[in-house]
Amino acid sequence: MYGLIGRMLAVPGQRDALAQLMTEGMGTMPGCRVYVVALDAANADAIWISEVWDNAEAHKASLELPAVQALIGQARPLIAGMDKRVETVPLGGVGL
Repeated sequence: MYGLIGRMLAVPGQRDALAQLMTEGMGTMPGCRVYVVALDAANADAIWISEVWDNAEAHKASLELPAVQALIGQARPLIAGMDKRVETVPLGGVGL
């Protein structure tokens, strides 16, 4: 499996709108086992996105899906940047 955990920074005051878009805008993505959006408890402008994929290739392919491309286009004006990104190798857990 392939995992990603990243912290996305929203334009000040736009975190809730970004979080809503990132949770509601994601449809079915082949190979995606887990996709979680969480608010950062210590930073009012940050969200965390945790993903688990069958493999890195499935994640890469998802970025080409029309729905994902549309979501990226909608989210771009709300995103100030990404400040942390970690690749992981998930071993298992609840829901996997």
